[in-house]
Amino acid sequence: MIRQCHSSDIERVYFIINQAAKAYEGVIPPDCYHQPYMPREELEQEWKRVSFFGWEVNGELVGIMGLEPIKDVTLIRHAYVLPEWQRQGISSKLLAHIKGLVATPHLLVGTWADARWAIDFYLKHGFKLLSDKDEVLKSYWDIPQRQIETSVVLG
Repeated sequence: MIRQCHSSDIERVYFIINQAAKAYEGVIPPDCYHQPYMPREELEQEWKRVSFFGWEVNGELVGIMGLEPIKDVTLIRHAYVLPEWQRQGISSKLLAHIKGLVATPHLLVGTWADARWAIDFYLKHGFKLLSDKDEVLKSYWDIPQRQIETSVVLG
């Protein structure tokens, strides 16, 4: 079941992000990977701007995907599924739900250039790699230059 996440879900969302992001260890540049992957304070700041939606099984969130409208686009933010629940179509269902909510003409997602599984997922769902990714990242994301250098954007 998909539902919007509420402030009472922040601990579970924090857990999901940091468990699922362990997949980045040894894949993305070591200077970009740390534990926790997303510190609690960072998630609290994101929570103010991002609407999170979750996939719930037996009353417990197992996957999440965020939506953040910025200017004339909407960003997919923090799409994660707990490792033991991956490859069961949860991300596809969350993405379909998110697409149905978007009111802007463009839906964008950024990810690590070496996270091939994430890129392949979005390509499979009709997204295309954008050639002007540096410009797009600087326009719509607030991330360090190092992350811009090691990321891609799909739309």
